[in-house]
Amino acid sequence: MCGSHGVRVDDHSCQGDDGIVTGRAFGILGPMATSTVEDYLKQIWLEQERRGGVLVPPGQLAQALGVAPGTVTSMMKALADSGLVTYEPYAGVRLTDAGDRLATHVLRRHRLIELFLVQIIGMDWSVVHQEAEILEHVVSERLLERMDEMLGRPIMDPHGDPIPTAAGQIPGEAALATLMTCNLGELLFVRRVTDQRAEFLRLLERHQLKPGDRLRVESRDDLTETVRVQPEGGAPLQLGFPAAERVLVGASGTGAKIARPGSRA
Repeated sequence: MCGSHGVRVDDHSCQGDDGIVTGRAFGILGPMATSTVEDYLKQIWLEQERRGGVLVPPGQLAQALGVAPGTVTSMMKALADSGLVTYEPYAGVRLTDAGDRLATHVLRRHRLIELFLVQIIGMDWSVVHQEAEILEHVVSERLLERMDEMLGRPIMDPHGDPIPTAAGQIPGEAALATLMTCNLGELLFVRRVTDQRAEFLRLLERHQLKPGDRLRVESRDDLTETVRVQPEGGAPLQLGFPAAERVLVGASGTGAKIARPGSRA
């Protein structure tokens, strides 16, 4: 039985009036969480990935999610009570195994939906992120499995982000460099773009810098804080240091080429 302030979600968990699931039976399929909980867990996972797995400061989460720091603190306490995160006040938060399983399942839904919208529906890669933010919370497991099958069991989304397997595993990939750290003059493949703002993605597409495209970094200027990039077959361009950090490259393009809208490649 749930308490007077909660409603039953299944035989092993309760959902309170604040939308937080208080049970501990968080399986990979059929996640028992509201969209808000899923958004928090997914963002914690992404921040952990960027920070190398260390504690994620609440302020960083507040900025990424666009909410007040106090809101984050309240949510972290609730998620900790639910067994989804380990929370250290004033230090930060990290996912527990249960939280990680749920977060990777949300990421799987999000990234499969993005790729489906690009390759099957024909939407532009610059707009599918926001659509997936909505659809990831409502897509059924049956539909998700069918989408995965139609796409040929892909391992990357349109932005080069790895798609977790149904078991929650992240496909392995060789270490990638950014345009700030790669070797000058070496012909490299764009492998991943970590900034999914539509205007940034359109800029990259205009200059032939989508995942699978090839380029050389010609120079870096510390004084102007710019990187000179020469796309293969395109005109050179200058990117600021922050933008250059958001484009990941590698020596191999295997599996990275993303089909243009309408293509089934």
